[in-house]
Amino acid sequence: MINPEILSVHLTDFPVANDDFIDKALEEKMQIAQQISSMVLALRRKVSIKVRQPLQMLMIPVTDPHQREAIEAVQPLILNEVNVKTIKYVDNAAEILVKRIKPDFKKLGPRYGKIMKDLATAISTLSQQEIALFEKSGTLNINVAGQTAEITTNDVEIFSEDIPGWLVANEGKLTVALDITVTEELKREGIARELVNRIQNIRKSNGYEITDKIKIVIQRESHAAGAIEEYSGYIAAQVLATNILLVDLIESGEGTELDMDDFLLRVKVEKE
Repeated sequence: MINPEILSVHLTDFPVANDDFIDKALEEKMQIAQQISSMVLALRRKVSIKVRQPLQMLMIPVTDPHQREAIEAVQPLILNEVNVKTIKYVDNAAEILVKRIKPDFKKLGPRYGKIMKDLATAISTLSQQEIALFEKSGTLNINVAGQTAEITTNDVEIFSEDIPGWLVANEGKLTVALDITVTEELKREGIARELVNRIQNIRKSNGYEITDKIKIVIQRESHAAGAIEEYSGYIAAQVLATNILLVDLIESGEGTELDMDDFLLRVKVEKE
């Protein structure tokens, strides 16, 4: 007989979930945050813009007040995850985004085989306003060759075309447009963030403790000098540096040469 005082967790019944504790509204919001973040990160990868490079704006067309409220509730999470400054909500995407629609022949063909060709033409020539109403309602009736075809958004593919300076992605009822213009100001901030990451790696490779203070010497480089001067306080706070000094030359045998993608930067990091 097993002593009840030394029962193993492996011999204990698995706890039964209490559905009353499930917050469906919160789950929906977190799912939206995850979905939007995934879409934006995919757009960044498409044009090889690192996540450490800040971008200015994400534009999201909203289909109804409920969707906007759900996105706004997790907006700080999204902005932090994708490193974008602001989100702009657009009530009428048709005024900004050009959408295209294509029928799914595998789904519609078996149902409307005889009129499929005419139906496909009718679907492909829907106006921007008609596509917007279709997305909002989820269903659409089209009269073709004396027959009414009832289609849903699952029967078609709706996608948005990229607009100059932006990349667009669609997934279900969600559409996002990312401003991929990297201004000089954003570029300086991106260099500062990248430098923080590189210095943290140097700290780690040097075996410094997490609380060790350091001093940093950086060889002046035209591409990075402005960013270092502007964000010296931020960089120092992030890497626990008591001093950041820009010099004209660090001897080749000293410090570490960092490949910053567009230029090389020599940095010397020492413990205080």
